[in-house]
Amino acid sequence: MLRFAPSPTGDMHIGNLRVAIFNYIVSKQLNEGLIIRIEDTDKARNIEGKDKEILEILNLFSIDYVSVFYQSDNLKYHQKMALQLMTQKKAFACFCSDTKLEELKEESIKKGIPFRYDGFCETLSDETVLNTNAPFTVRLKKPDHNIKFTDVLKGDFDYAPFDVDSFIILRQDKTPTYNYACSVDDMLMDISMVIRGEDHVSNTPKQIHIRESLGYTKEIKYVHLPIILNAQTGKKMSKRDDASSVKWLIEQGFLPSAIANYLVLIGNKTPTEIFTLEEAIKWFKIENVSKSGAKFDIDKLRFINRKHIEMLDEMRLSKILGFADENIGKLAKLYLEEASTIKEIKAKLDDIFSVKTTLEGFEEESKKVKEVLQKTSYFESYDDLKNHVTENTALKGKNLFKPLRYILTGVENGPNLADIYPFIKNYIGEIVR
Repeated sequence: MLRFAPSPTGDMHIGNLRVAIFNYIVSKQLNEGLIIRIEDTDKARNIEGKDKEILEILNLFSIDYVSVFYQSDNLKYHQKMALQLMTQKKAFACFCSDTKLEELKEESIKKGIPFRYDGFCETLSDETVLNTNAPFTVRLKKPDHNIKFTDVLKGDFDYAPFDVDSFIILRQDKTPTYNYACSVDDMLMDISMVIRGEDHVSNTPKQIHIRESLGYTKEIKYVHLPIILNAQTGKKMSKRDDASSVKWLIEQGFLPSAIANYLVLIGNKTPTEIFTLEEAIKWFKIENVSKSGAKFDIDKLRFINRKHIEMLDEMRLSKILGFADENIGKLAKLYLEEASTIKEIKAKLDDIFSVKTTLEGFEEESKKVKEVLQKTSYFESYDDLKNHVTENTALKGKNLFKPLRYILTGVENGPNLADIYPFIKNYIGEIVR
C-alpha cells in the first residue's frame, strides 16, 4: 500500500502534486492500492475547505485511490500507543515549559551546537510524575543504537542517537506531533513504500525509531524526491511563485495532462517528451529520477501544454472552451501558433464574439463592412463573402481587409481569414451584432 499525505493548510504546491503523481504511478506498477491521508492534526493551521480542494485536484488529474482517511480520526490509536510506550518505559512525561526549552535552545545557539533535549524529565520517578499537576508533553526516549535506512534515490543514511534525540510525540493537549501520527498511521495502513519530498529525510529516522519502539518490524522503502527549483533563480520554488500553485496553473489554462507530463519529465529519463500518465505507467522507473533538484521552466510547460491541446479531440476542446461544436475546437487549434493555454485561446474566441465598434483609422470603412455583414445571408466560402463585401462597399486593399478582419475577429492580426472563416461561418450573425 502507498499513500499520499497532504496537509489542508494551503494551496497544493507543484511539489506536492509531483509526489502524488509518482505515488499513483508506482502504485499502479506494483499493483498496490493508493491511500489519500489528509494530515489534519494541526488544527490551528488547517484551512476550511482545503481538504476538498485537494481531492478535487487529484480527481482533475485522474489520480484514483482506494480510500481517503483523515489523520485526526486516528487520535484514539495515537494516544493508546503513546500510553503503551509510557507503560513500557520507552516514553516519558515531560513537564518542561516552553520558556525553559527556549532557554536551553538559546544556550545551544551561544555554544554553537545543535539543540537537543537535556533529558531532565526522563529520570523523574513515577511518584513524582503522579504528584505533578502541571501540563506535560510525552517524549519518546532517544534510541540506544544508530538508525539506518537506505533511500531508493539517495542511498544509505546513518543517524546516531544524538541526531534522533528524545522528541515529543504528544503535545500538551494530547494531540500527536507530525512524526508520531505519521508513523502510527503508516503502521495501521500497512504502507510498503513512502514517496515524498527530500525535506522529510530528517524525519525518517524518527519515524523508524517510533515504529521500532512499538515493535513494528516491517521494512518500509523510502524515496525522497529532490525539490523543484525556479529555473530563473535556481532556488527552491516558494509560495510566492505563482507557478508553484497547482490551482493557479489550472486557472491560467494549463491542462492537467500537460502539467502531469511536465512534472514526470523534469529531472527524469523518459523515452519521449510528450506522453500521458497512462503511458508513463508502462515505462516509468522511480530509481531513474535525478538526485538533484528539478528546474521548473514555465516556458517549457507552455510548449508541452500546446502539444497536449493539439492532441485533444476537437469536440472535447470545444467543450473545455464553453462550446459544443467541433468547428470551435478546430478554430481553437488555429491559434496555437500564438497561444499556448486554454485561457489565451479563450481570449481569442472572446475577441471574435465581442461587440466591435470601430477600428481606429478605419472608422468609416469599419461601419460600412459591419453594415453589409449584418445584412448578409450565409456564404459557404470565404471568397464568396469577401466578394460580396467588396461589391457592396467598393472597398479594396487594406481599406477592405483591415476592417473586415477586425469585424470578424476583434483584432488586427492573426491567422488568415480564409483559414478562420470555415469555422465561424455559422456564427456570423452573432459575431457582427
